[in-house]
Amino acid sequence: MHLILTGATGLVGSAVLDAMIKTKDITKISIISRRPVKMAEDAKDPRINVILHKDFEKYDSELLNQLKGATGCVWALGISQNAVGKEEYVKITKDFPLAAAAAFQTLPPSPSSSSNQAQAQNQNQNQPPPFRFIYVSGEGTTTTPLSSQPLLSRLTTPWFAIIKGQAEVALSQLSTPTFLPFSMRPAFVDPASHVAIHPYIPKLSALYTLSNCVLGPPIRAGYKKMWSPTEPLGKFLVEMAMGKWDETIKKEAEVGGKGFEKLEGGGVVVGNEGWRRVAGFAG
Repeated sequence: MHLILTGATGLVGSAVLDAMIKTKDITKISIISRRPVKMAEDAKDPRINVILHKDFEKYDSELLNQLKGATGCVWALGISQNAVGKEEYVKITKDFPLAAAAAFQTLPPSPSSSSNQAQAQNQNQNQPPPFRFIYVSGEGTTTTPLSSQPLLSRLTTPWFAIIKGQAEVALSQLSTPTFLPFSMRPAFVDPASHVAIHPYIPKLSALYTLSNCVLGPPIRAGYKKMWSPTEPLGKFLVEMAMGKWDETIKKEAEVGGKGFEKLEGGGVVVGNEGWRRVAGFAG
């Protein structure tokens, strides 16, 4: 199985890469990155191919050819709304994943996946296997337009929540039987016990470090539905991209399970409480 990863030098992306490396069923890992990925270099894993890429709104045939046969992507590329202006934030948070999603729908199959697709076509009424696009969003995101929200919400909703919600909705509109978009909303992303990624995660801001010291213990102890420890989070994201949670997520979305939201177009949002519950990690 061939999977794609972006954001591999970030906090969530590092957790995902660690999980991919540990997953033996993955035969190829394609990382699209602006700069070299230290964890990938240190892993010395022949399955990993780091593709240095500058413009995340454009994907030429040469790059797409390196991704041929991929059946899933974890899109962990992102940035804090406090680190850039609003225009740049929209570009990174919404425009980049939408451009990639459109490009990945045109990926050429590899020889091995062509054989697999032929088998799938016989089994599923001529439908090739689906490509799963996992968009890492965040708790607090809203897909409800501001114009439909109460006045207080219009005044207090941070714009990161609005823009990520717009990205979730737009990705959902790309849904087809062969392209399955999912959005994952982690909450308090916590790498404290994930020692394997400590050398590789970005230096945390003083504000984040302070909030981690103040909020971390009570969230870990008493408000676990908002807790996203990176090791199980990374593993779940990889398993989503592999299709291991397709049926569970579909069922939860259809019945309105807590922590799941079905979007117009066919995409599904998986909230922090949702993934923790179905993964047996609730507490």
